[in-house]
Amino acid sequence: MENFVAPSSVSDYFLAESRERGEVLTNLKLQKLLYYAQAWHLALHDKPLFDEEFQAWVHGPVLPSQYGRFRQFQWKPITSDVNRPADLKDETERFLSEIVDVFGSETAVSLELMTHRERPWLDARGSLPPDAQSTNVIPKTSMQEFYRALGAY
Repeated sequence: MENFVAPSSVSDYFLAESRERGEVLTNLKLQKLLYYAQAWHLALHDKPLFDEEFQAWVHGPVLPSQYGRFRQFQWKPITSDVNRPADLKDETERFLSEIVDVFGSETAVSLELMTHRERPWLDARGSLPPDAQSTNVIPKTSMQEFYRALGAY
């Protein structure tokens, strides 16, 4: 059995780390950080960070469990009282910190636009109109191949 991290632990880490750095996250931005964490973990470590699948929604990749968890905040900053998770390994924390270093300074909208230009989301959306709802899965293999090629590994 794979040793996956709980998506809620990754979300809590991103929320706590971002707050320590002086920023609050919206659900949109959290979704993109989760997506890039999964994508780059696949590319760099040959295995998923967590098991749940991303879906190709209108505003980019979404992890349904975490979207639902913070749905009540809509487009506003997530103000839930979360703590840095105690169950993450040091190497996982270092990896997630790097994701925040690289992608955390981007706005939610710029991260959304980035995902909209990248093959995994585009392929999962297929020929759907831009505003069409979708629960199409973004395959982990597609994410791994695309981001590995970007990193030239």
